[in-house]
Amino acid sequence: MVETVVASLDDDKAEEVTVIDLRGRTSIADHMIIATGRSQRQVGAMAEHLMEKLKRLGLPVSIEGQTQGDWVLLDAGDVIVHLFRPEVRSFYDLERMWAPHLAGKPPEKAGALTV
Repeated sequence: MVETVVASLDDDKAEEVTVIDLRGRTSIADHMIIATGRSQRQVGAMAEHLMEKLKRLGLPVSIEGQTQGDWVLLDAGDVIVHLFRPEVRSFYDLERMWAPHLAGKPPEKAGALTV
């Protein structure tokens, strides 16, 4: 499923895609994927496309924040996806909470899985 999410985000030109492995750290999901869109419209479109692809795979998907497009959360069970506009991603800095070794560093320099 992670590969499907990353491929969809890549198709939609998402930036700074970061995959955080949560296995053994929490029961809420196995992976968290964080990505940035340049505008509210792009974030909303990425969320819509991703939701359609996951539903076609038969996965239950819930979505929050799509109408605003600043921060969209997709919960697909084992994978949680956060899509942000750049300013909102920077403000909430989820990497600091879930992968402290990544906080404040560009994914390619922090050792995160970046695509």
